[in-house]
Amino acid sequence: MNPNLAFAISNGEPQFLEKSRHEYTNEDNKKANLDNVARDILYKTLDKNMFSKIKICANAKEIWEMLTQICEGNDETKENKLTVAQQKYESIKMKDGETMTEFDERFSAVVIELKSFGKEYSNRELTLKVMRALPREWDVKTMAMRESKDLNKLELHDLFANLKAYEFELETRTEAGPSTSQPTKALAATTTEQCSPSTSKTTDQLSDDVMSLFVKKFGKYLRRSYNPSTS
Repeated sequence: MNPNLAFAISNGEPQFLEKSRHEYTNEDNKKANLDNVARDILYKTLDKNMFSKIKICANAKEIWEMLTQICEGNDETKENKLTVAQQKYESIKMKDGETMTEFDERFSAVVIELKSFGKEYSNRELTLKVMRALPREWDVKTMAMRESKDLNKLELHDLFANLKAYEFELETRTEAGPSTSQPTKALAATTTEQCSPSTSKTTDQLSDDVMSLFVKKFGKYLRRSYNPSTS
């Protein structure tokens, strides 16, 4: 901090006023020390390139304003970023194969980005947006939640916690499905065999016919072998 500046309040606005060090009050010294601490924290987070852009700043407030300008850009840049973030929000849908946790992270990231630009939505708006972004197989669950929950009071994290619990329940049922379906398959196979006796009978008849033909031909062969005069 410039040793000739002291923090003061003038007409309700904080500002730094010219004041020699020996004129500092205890409050001035305290403010100066706080500013030094704040600047030290900011300096430690910056690389050489960024530090070169803010080293001319006289105090922590100026450093912060400069960093905000560099990182967020001017009003036009902010407006463009806000437009892009809103487009993400409007078009977001849960992807095929995406878990509810993954969708939660992706949706929340868009909401946080919008908040950083000053755009916020009510609990009801966020809840309805999430519900409309889910695939059709979630319709039963979302309709039940609309009827049983006060969407104006339903926080986003509570909504996703409820959806994740439902997803877990569905996965548990799916995993249990194959073991319970085995008896059904066996029963179906048994029923098929019982209901198709003609198929088994036809196969047996074919086997008997082949054997009879073989016996006849083998008998003729034996007769010719032991009674050559008949040939």
